[in-house]
Amino acid sequence: MHHRSGSNMTDGSRADRQWPWLVVFGVLVVSLVLVPQGRRIATAARDTYASLETFATILAVVQKNYVETVDSEKLVEGAIGGMMTSLDPHSAYLTPEQYKDLQVETRGSFGGLGIEITIRDDILTIIAPLEDTPADRAGLKPADQIVKIDGVVTKAMTLTRAVSLMRGPKGTDVVVTIRREGHDLFDVSITREVINVKSVKDAKLYDGRYGHVRVTQFQEGTARELGEALARLDEEAGGDLGGILLDLRHNPGGLLNQAVKVADLFIDAGLLVYTDGRIVSQKQRFFARNEGTRRDVPMVVMVDEGSASASEIVAGALQDHERAIILGTQTFGKGSVQTILPLGADSALRLTTARYYTPSGRSIQATGIQPDVVVGREVQLVSANPDFSIREADLSGHIPAEDGTAAAGPTTATDPQLERALDLLRTWKVFSRYGGDQRHGPAAPMAPAGD
Repeated sequence: MHHRSGSNMTDGSRADRQWPWLVVFGVLVVSLVLVPQGRRIATAARDTYASLETFATILAVVQKNYVETVDSEKLVEGAIGGMMTSLDPHSAYLTPEQYKDLQVETRGSFGGLGIEITIRDDILTIIAPLEDTPADRAGLKPADQIVKIDGVVTKAMTLTRAVSLMRGPKGTDVVVTIRREGHDLFDVSITREVINVKSVKDAKLYDGRYGHVRVTQFQEGTARELGEALARLDEEAGGDLGGILLDLRHNPGGLLNQAVKVADLFIDAGLLVYTDGRIVSQKQRFFARNEGTRRDVPMVVMVDEGSASASEIVAGALQDHERAIILGTQTFGKGSVQTILPLGADSALRLTTARYYTPSGRSIQATGIQPDVVVGREVQLVSANPDFSIREADLSGHIPAEDGTAAAGPTTATDPQLERALDLLRTWKVFSRYGGDQRHGPAAPMAPAGD
């Protein structure tokens, strides 16, 4: 017992008697808080070390007892690949060669078939063939399942392995075995080419005032190219562009920053997309800026089951801001974020680190974007449309209009989605009398879910 000097001995004696119990109580509280946490950390560390010890043991046993001599580096790479595959179809270890290919792809030039693939329900599935590539010309379609590549069964195959099998020298052939709904298995022989993807193409005017532009993939410079294409169309229309048809069909995605910049071309303010992951750096929000926004032009965005990732970001932003009507079929639903994490100078990890969300808080992952107007892409027979009639502009070799502008070719019989989109623009003023100058009137302020 410690005694304090001074006159207040009674209070001091009471405090001295209580102090040891307070110390004991405090120690017990700290122990209850810290010990379990420390125990959990220690247990996790022991489990990790035990697993690594097991891995090292298996590696040594395989090297010693396998029927043939094995390369330890190859075994480790295989183990890493298996670990990444166990996470999700989009996470992968990129060897130096694969990492280099990825860097080239984002610039729009690479070798192969011109096809974007994923693994859906454990089956190698086509997201979309890139337009005017060997895969596209061979007739491959979104949702086709690749069962074999040159006779090699793709079941349990990783994406990186599948890509490596389909790539090869220009002029060589690869045979893919396809399963398509409503059809028996069939083989398709495709000749490899060097794929040079033109991101923005098919910029043309319909009715002399409605601009149609296709974006085939989001790569470096896409937003700039799209802005230039729209400026040319506006000039062709005499500065009176009456509407924009943004065609994102069969667009498998690409760079996030380009998707943000493309959406920013049409939205003057507000949230465009946000990501949410476990770590702070993966919780990002991307906002529109007012510079160069084409706010006053009616707009329709065309999508289909081959529209994925960056395409869905653009469509979701324009839909949530009520800036455009989304027309077509439900999109692919690829709403996860892959971050490239370099491992030294050569190799890297492509790791899923977050999910994409539209401005209103909708997750794109596995759900996609539901169009406002659902129109299939199947070619319709002329007889099935009682309002169809042949016009001068539909005839091959017809004389252009007097102003020199080439009239649009046939659309009803060849592209019902495009024809429906044009109809929406033609009747936009009628609807705007009742709903304002936006898709459903002025958009309400939006924020991410939970804010």
